[in-house]
Amino acid sequence: MGEQRPDTVLAAERDATSRRAESLQRQIGELADQQALTTHDDEHDPEGVTIGYQRAQLQGLLAGARAELDAIDRAAQRLRDGTYGTCIRCGARIGPQRLAALPATPTCIDCARRGDRRR
Repeated sequence: MGEQRPDTVLAAERDATSRRAESLQRQIGELADQQALTTHDDEHDPEGVTIGYQRAQLQGLLAGARAELDAIDRAAQRLRDGTYGTCIRCGARIGPQRLAALPATPTCIDCARRGDRRR
């Protein structure tokens, strides 16, 4: 299997992430509808997960999907600018394996590791 073009990979990533974000948004809406139809106090129900917990979990996943979309859009802009595949911190080339695994990554593995140590 040959190497895919970055624009094709980024478009596929954006499409999949957009679909995931739309699904999560729909689930949040369905949860709100479900909550509006019940008078059950699920906050004190020992039987399972509360609607509030489910909503918070879905909102967290949605925020993650939106952040991914932003990262993909920034990567697409770097592709248009001719800087895709170049680390935004040190200017080195980003390894092909890293780009294959994380197509929207803005940093080489060395800078990513250094960034993790700073946190």
